[in-house]
Amino acid sequence: MELVRQAGPEAVLALPGAAYRGATGRVGGTDGGAVPRAVPGAVRADLGEVFRQEYPRVVGVAARVLGSRDSAEDVAQDVFLSFARSSVPAGEARGWLAVAAAHTALNLLRSGRRRASREETAAAADDVVAPDVADAVVTLEERRRVRAALARLPRKQAVALVLRHSGMGYADVAAALDLSPGSVGTTVRRAESALRKELDRHASSD
Repeated sequence: MELVRQAGPEAVLALPGAAYRGATGRVGGTDGGAVPRAVPGAVRADLGEVFRQEYPRVVGVAARVLGSRDSAEDVAQDVFLSFARSSVPAGEARGWLAVAAAHTALNLLRSGRRRASREETAAAADDVVAPDVADAVVTLEERRRVRAALARLPRKQAVALVLRHSGMGYADVAAALDLSPGSVGTTVRRAESALRKELDRHASSD
C-alpha cells in the first residue's frame, strides 16, 4: 500500500499531548531501560509539586508512542510511582520522567498490551458516515504500522525520536539521554531513516 510506505514518524508522533520543553536529567541502564534509584519505603516530599507540573508532559510523551490517552495515563501512573520512591535529584526530575515515560510506553507497545486507542475507536465508529471510508481506514492502518515499526527500533533511537517529537530541544534530549549535544541530530535522523526502512520492509512483505 503506497500510502503506508510513505508514512513517516509524523504519522504517529504528532498526536495530542502537551509539548515537552526544558527537560534535564539522565536515566538509563545497560539495557537502555529506565532505572529508578529506589529508596525503599520513602515517598518524596516534592512529589505533589512535581506531579502537578509534569503530569501533562509525561502523559504527552506516552501518548505519542501509544496513541491512546487511557494507556498514556496508565503509563504516567507507573512512572510517578517509580519516581515517588526514587532519589532522582529535583533538578533532573523533568528529564528523568520524560525518558521513563518513553521507555515504559515502548515496553507496553512491544508487549502488545496497550489499550485500544480512543482515537482509533472513535474513527472506526465514524467510518459509517465518513465521506471516504477508504481514507479513514488507510489513516488508521498507517498509524498502526508506524507504531509497530517504532517498537522494533533500537531502544535509544526510539526514545530519542519520541522525545524530540514531544517538543524537547536537542540540548534537552542530550541531557536526558546522556548524549553529546552534537550527536542528537544524528541519532534522530538515523531513527527516522530506520523507521522508514521498517515501514518499507513490512509493507512490501504484505
